Amino acid sequence: MAALGGSGRSVPVLQAGLVPSLSQHLPAAGLRSLRLLVLHSNLLASVPAGLARLPLLTRLDLRDNQLRDLPPELLDAPFVRLQGNPLGEASPDVPSSPVAALIPEMPRLFLTSDLDSFPVTPRGCSVTLACGVRLQFPAGATATPITIRYRLLLPEPGLVPLGPHDALLSHVLELQPHGVAFQQDVGLWLLFTPPRARRCREVVVRTRNDNSWGDLETHLEEEAPQRLWAHCQAPHFSWFLVVSRPVSNACLVPPEGTLLCSSGHPGVKVIFPPGATEEPRRVSMQVVRMAGRELQALLGEPEAAVSPLLCLSQSGPPSFLRPVTVQLPLPSGITGLSLDRSRLHLLYWAPPAVTWDDITAQVVLELTHLYARFQVTHFSWSVPPSFLSPPSPVCTAPLTPSPPRYWLWYTTKNCVGGLARKAWERLRLHRVNLIALQRRRDPEQVLLQCLPRNKVDATLQRLLERYRGPEPSDTVEMFEGEEFFAAFERGIDVDADRPDCVEGRICFVFYSHLKNVKEVYVTTTLDREAQAVRGQVSFYRGTVPVQVPEEAEAARQRKGADALWMATLPIKLPRLRSSEEPRRRAGLSLAPLNLGDAETGFLTQSNLLSVAGRLGPDWPTVALHLGVSYRELQRIRHEFRDDLDGQIRHMLFSWAERQAGQPGAVGLLVQALEQSDRQDVAEEVRAVLELGCRKYQDGIRRTGLAPKDPALPGSSAPQPPEPAQA
Repeated sequence: MAALGGSGRSVPVLQAGLVPSLSQHLPAAGLRSLRLLVLHSNLLASVPAGLARLPLLTRLDLRDNQLRDLPPELLDAPFVRLQGNPLGEASPDVPSSPVAALIPEMPRLFLTSDLDSFPVTPRGCSVTLACGVRLQFPAGATATPITIRYRLLLPEPGLVPLGPHDALLSHVLELQPHGVAFQQDVGLWLLFTPPRARRCREVVVRTRNDNSWGDLETHLEEEAPQRLWAHCQAPHFSWFLVVSRPVSNACLVPPEGTLLCSSGHPGVKVIFPPGATEEPRRVSMQVVRMAGRELQALLGEPEAAVSPLLCLSQSGPPSFLRPVTVQLPLPSGITGLSLDRSRLHLLYWAPPAVTWDDITAQVVLELTHLYARFQVTHFSWSVPPSFLSPPSPVCTAPLTPSPPRYWLWYTTKNCVGGLARKAWERLRLHRVNLIALQRRRDPEQVLLQCLPRNKVDATLQRLLERYRGPEPSDTVEMFEGEEFFAAFERGIDVDADRPDCVEGRICFVFYSHLKNVKEVYVTTTLDREAQAVRGQVSFYRGTVPVQVPEEAEAARQRKGADALWMATLPIKLPRLRSSEEPRRRAGLSLAPLNLGDAETGFLTQSNLLSVAGRLGPDWPTVALHLGVSYRELQRIRHEFRDDLDGQIRHMLFSWAERQAGQPGAVGLLVQALEQSDRQDVAEEVRAVLELGCRKYQDGIRRTGLAPKDPALPGSSAPQPPEPAQA
């Protein structure tokens, strides 16, 4: 309990952290001096009725919990805030945990990273993939034995369909064979990155069915604060990803009429009178909030305010037979008794229109103390509601159509259409900083990262023990799913051929909740023995997502020749000592060697030399994980004393010669690097193998020896999927 207050008077306050049940942890007795109780976003399922009888309690904040019912004393109390609770909704079936749901007799499979398929029999099984994904096939799910293949893909625009306010939380899981019909739904658990903001948002699993994307009914299961699963029932196999979206509410409107309320903001309602429709139709809504400070900064007007943004869509005929009443809360800080009606604007936008329309004069605004109501006979043209809330476990409509929107503004500006468009874009932008750091003991290793502005200081504090570099770039605004590039300039180039390297530039795709970070190795053709090389890395914009309005791209092009440039940061490769270069070149006398096979990719002599040049003092740890005996390690140290590069090359190549022709040798090297905490080198080896595999597949496809793979989503013709570009 803490004492907070002002004006010389203390106010007893209790602010709780995350607790599973208030009724089990906070008794109503003994709190008779409590004035303010804040329990916002605590996953509460119940509260004691005794809180209503506390004599001095003036505010009870229960917003954004999981309260489905309340004692009558609290439900009618004027000091209780309940926005964001699913009040009155039926309690869903509690999902069983991945472990508890297992049938004892059911086989359990744990796949290693070198396996990409597994068998499923009519007996069923529970499978844990190397990437952390879990699947449960109930008994009888398949009538005959079947082999399931999987792969985890890095996200790219063609594989990630996002709505205007959606955020990606996971990589893309592909399960094959596509479209296979199961006699019982298969349980699927996907690991995802917890969203930074959970208020009025929900997490769903998105999947592709035929030619459309839709959302599955999803339950969240938490093992630790930073380890969450999204659990759903998969009726088919296709692509799966985890998305955060604004809370969606939907209802089936019968001819008798109904009421649709937003669980994210109870003040938002749509009232359907009897006779509004002849046939039942489904209506969906989403509510998006905008911070008042951002709007005031955009307009330069301290008193400007907006209501939540309402998105509506429907199935069936575009028009209703009787007017439908829409209720929006008045902008924050504005009441019906004090507002100036000349400053109140009701805005409407229905894509593909470019601007927002001021429809204040076209409707009759009924104002109460807290709300504004108006009537409409249609939302827009008929748009299937799958974009917002699926009527069935799998949507059958694409996510491309964008529903119409209503927005209430309070401002002294007369022409607000253009300002609303800018505010709409601001809602979808993320403010980030770009960093480029060099490893202290290996300056050729460069870390490139795009970070949310509020995470820069903490990330730099963690990285600067091992890295050093310039200050982060100025703040840059980016869209979810936007492509950008990092180009090394002024004598510095990327050292290795990488699958994400486009015309010498490293390609990124920005997703606000994922790690937009890569470590690359650089080189130079200039003479570093004469002097240090001072170059730079510049960041440039690429393509914007399809969902971004055309005017955003047009505004970017109007900025001139430097419209695509975002930031430039300096890179310095220090001067080499005269004895270092001969040692590096001495390894070229080693015998040529190919480690691996054509289908999984080769590591050539040049690749192994590159790996040897990265290991440095960590080579003994890598050697022990590769199975090199301690006695042999000591012999190498004695034979190549005072020559660190010689020790590393001799260890690595002697091990590789013993592995020649052995299956799994490359996987063993990657595993040893990871176990030695050299994830950076392991990622480089994977990139080399992926590029080799890609070239091999392209070669046999040109000769007509390989069948064509099914096309990835978004491709116009059947062709094998390209590696992820981010």
